Amino acid sequence: MSEGSELRFDGRVAIVTGAGHGLGRSHALLLAQRGAKVVVNDLGGALDGSGASAGPAAEVAELIVKNGGEAVASTDNVATPEGAEAIVRTALDAFGRVDVVVNNAGILRDRSFGKMTVEEFDAVIAVHVRGSFLVSRAAFPHMKEQSYGRIVNTSSPAGLFGNFGQANYSTAKMGLVGLTKTLGIEGARANIKANAIAPVAWTRMTESLLPAEFEEKFTPERVSPLVAYLAHESCETSGEVFSVGAGRVARVFVAEGPGWRTDDLTAEALRDNWEAVMAEQPYLPTKLGEQAGASLQAML
Repeated sequence: MSEGSELRFDGRVAIVTGAGHGLGRSHALLLAQRGAKVVVNDLGGALDGSGASAGPAAEVAELIVKNGGEAVASTDNVATPEGAEAIVRTALDAFGRVDVVVNNAGILRDRSFGKMTVEEFDAVIAVHVRGSFLVSRAAFPHMKEQSYGRIVNTSSPAGLFGNFGQANYSTAKMGLVGLTKTLGIEGARANIKANAIAPVAWTRMTESLLPAEFEEKFTPERVSPLVAYLAHESCETSGEVFSVGAGRVARVFVAEGPGWRTDDLTAEALRDNWEAVMAEQPYLPTKLGEQAGASLQAML
């Protein structure tokens, strides 16, 4: 592909979950505009996951077709094995293959930690983490068989850095970082690339959290180009996380300081050398083995 040429998805089939509103809608429309055949998945429920409606997914699919693209709607539930399998089956039945999975579906059940119920915690984990796992798992064998696939998961700054009142959401979003990195490792031999985005965008999920002046600059349309690039065959990056919002994109990585070591590790020794433990000159391991290697090297 020549430099400067348009990134196209002609012949590719993409599944976008949570595509009835906000970021998912924007992703689905952009991929379709660039030639992808799209499965528009959305349960059609409220922000807290309650209820269901075929309307949002159908509206987006109809808009894609109206604009000259190809799309089918799916209202299956990502959080159940049967629902995830049905989403992938929809892609196979309608278009014969699946090349791209954009795991975007999510719900909110915000509450301070002391007041959060087990059900509120589990419900958010079920959609964000379990849903992304299940849809990716259903698509993975088909991607592996064709030696090609792209998976884009949706993390969040709340997961990477924490946020008050979102213990469930933050836990889920950081969990997706681990899933993404593992998919990147396990998919490598089959040319399956997996990456995650941590977007800041004005959507129905964030409009009560972000200042009103964010609406114009932090549109979903200023996030979707990153999804399109990560989902494209020309992108060789895998296992990474990127923050994105208002047109800015940056790699987010896990770093480890130089650390401090002793043959006689005690709580008191740690207290007396805590400044060295907390030192920042980051070492950037990309795999578990590399991180463990740093500890082994310190013993030499």
